[in-house]
Amino acid sequence: MYPLIESAHVLTLCLFVGLAALLDLRLMGVALRSVPVSRVVARYTPFMKLGFALMVISGSLLFYAIPVRSYHSIWFRIKVVMLVLAGLNAWLFHARAYKGVTEWDTAPVPPTAARLAGGFSLLFWAGIIVSGRFIAYSWFDCPSALFNTTQPPIVVWAAGCTGEETP
Repeated sequence: MYPLIESAHVLTLCLFVGLAALLDLRLMGVALRSVPVSRVVARYTPFMKLGFALMVISGSLLFYAIPVRSYHSIWFRIKVVMLVLAGLNAWLFHARAYKGVTEWDTAPVPPTAARLAGGFSLLFWAGIIVSGRFIAYSWFDCPSALFNTTQPPIVVWAAGCTGEETP
C-alpha cells in the first residue's frame, strides 16, 4: 500500500502546488496579468482545498507507516517547519492583503504585500517538496551502533536523537 499512498500524495501535491504556483505568480504580477486576482482565487480555491485535504490525508498515512524514522529525520522536521510557515503566510495574506483586493484586483502588478505573499509561498512550497523528497534518504539518521554510524552533534540535536534509537 505504501507505494500507492505515496503516489496519491505526489499527485495531490501536484494538484495543489500547481494551482498555488499559478496563483502565486499572479500575485507577483508575473502571470495571468489580465485576469482579476479574485477570479483566480475563486476558480482555483475549491480544487486547491481538495488537493490539500487529500495531500494531508495521504501524508499522514505515510507518516503513520514509519513514524519514528520520520520523526527523527531532519528533512521531515524542515518540511514541518516550512508547512507551518506556508500556512502562516497564507493566513497573513488572506487576513491582510486580500481584504483590500477590491482596490487592486485588476492591477497587473498587485501591491507589495501580495507580491511578497506569492514569493514566500513559492519559496516555502519548493522547500517543502525538496525536503519531503529527501526524507527517503538516511544521510542524517540518528547514530546507530548497529550500522556503525556517527553524526556531528548538531545533527544529533536537530534530529532529536536520544541514544535510544539503537535496536
